[in-house]
Amino acid sequence: MSQLRAAAAAAGGLRRSGSRAAPPARRSRKGASPCKAAPAPAPAPPSSRHLFGDPAETETLRRNLLAWYDRCKRDLPWRTRAATEPDADRRAYAVWVSEIMLQQTQVATVIDYYNRWMQKWPTLQALAQASLEEVNELWAGLGYYSRGKRLQEAARKVMSELAGRMPRTAEDLQKLLPGVGRYTAAAIASISYGQATGVVDGNVIRVLCRLRCIGADSSSPAVIDRLWDLANALVDRSRPGDFNQALMELGATVCVPKAPLCGECPVKQHCRARLRVEKELAPASQKLLGKATPVPDVEDCGAGGCPLCPPATEPWDSSLGVTNFPRKAAKKQPRVARAATCVLERRGCHRAPEYLIVQRPSSGLLAGLWEFPSLPLAQDLQEEKQREALAEHLQAWIGQPVVAGDLQLIGEVIHIFSHIHQTYVVYSLSLDGDVTLDPASSPSRWVTEEEFLASAVSTAMKKVLKTCEKQREKRSNPGQGSKRKRGAKAQGTGSTGPGTQLSLRAFLRPPTAP
Repeated sequence: MSQLRAAAAAAGGLRRSGSRAAPPARRSRKGASPCKAAPAPAPAPPSSRHLFGDPAETETLRRNLLAWYDRCKRDLPWRTRAATEPDADRRAYAVWVSEIMLQQTQVATVIDYYNRWMQKWPTLQALAQASLEEVNELWAGLGYYSRGKRLQEAARKVMSELAGRMPRTAEDLQKLLPGVGRYTAAAIASISYGQATGVVDGNVIRVLCRLRCIGADSSSPAVIDRLWDLANALVDRSRPGDFNQALMELGATVCVPKAPLCGECPVKQHCRARLRVEKELAPASQKLLGKATPVPDVEDCGAGGCPLCPPATEPWDSSLGVTNFPRKAAKKQPRVARAATCVLERRGCHRAPEYLIVQRPSSGLLAGLWEFPSLPLAQDLQEEKQREALAEHLQAWIGQPVVAGDLQLIGEVIHIFSHIHQTYVVYSLSLDGDVTLDPASSPSRWVTEEEFLASAVSTAMKKVLKTCEKQREKRSNPGQGSKRKRGAKAQGTGSTGPGTQLSLRAFLRPPTAP
């Protein structure tokens, strides 16, 4: 009976979450008693086709999914820590770090970063005592850099305001920790503390939409709320953390966006999208086999205005099969931006090349990271004008005049951020003698290539340096890559001795006449 009540409560919650408040009453022209406006019609409740209303089916789905997870789950370092760490705070911290890193980032990329992070800062106390510069250096290359900053801010809050004790419920995790949203709070609470709460991420959205033929826009807040209700109704009460991980694992490895492995799915008998595909294929198989093949009946929603059905303008596409679900609104095109950046080089100790890097502001895109001196460009700015603007910008950093004509154009580097299509117009300039940096400017320093790669620099800036180095190699070895007979010697080697690394100015200098 308790399961029946839970299913009914979940269905009721779905209906309640879609209700709207009545508009305010309007007064008559004469200012008499207000007129009672008719309440706005409540949206139609979702069809039972989209819910988990059968307790027996729900229990079977839980059992099959968990059995599959126990057999097939990937061996991941955060899962090992969650399963073996006896201390609740350290266990929650280990799960928390993994969940933040995994946002918008593939598992294969995260593993190495996670292991290095946990080795350097195994506890909340250790992370709280680290500097932001150290956090950014370790996070460099992982993307979405504000995640690391917020993670450290939250760790410091736990230590200073919560006596080092992590909140114990999803509600408190979300309320008390900066940067912890609904999904992250639910994941930590269910995996670390066994709280029976569901989770909804991209993988879970895909699985639930296919299991229950949910074709409405899965990115809309109203649909997301209903998916949370479904996840909370479906989660296994005895193993909530494992069940949530199993649902995400299913979406990541089997119920993938394209070409899902439906034959290997442990809950395929519960998938209404798959049943619909089978129903469409049934006539062809009957004709081929010469006998009727029993196919479970797939209830058509038939509810006008169902909030979870696809709109009438987007009917079922038989060629897509189960990948008809989920459906999302068209993604907004990223903003196009251009910037000029200069690889400024000088000769340091032992004549090794050093590069000037400067620190970005503490807020905004790539906050606090280091980069080559750069400035935004107008889209229609001519090359001569952008060269002049960059020369003036560089002069402010190094405190001495920069001739625009001395800037060597290397090429363009394109980097795609989540919401920005960024093009860097790359220049280079080699300086003679020592250069004193302006202490009034933002933090800046000279670094070797090794120091540059170890600093908190973005992937985009690493691509900029790599482009410069490729150009250097190309100009230093103009015959490289061309076909010639074995044993033939390169011509026109110049006066530079073997093994000598050329400066940017040297390799960009026009060749002298023989």
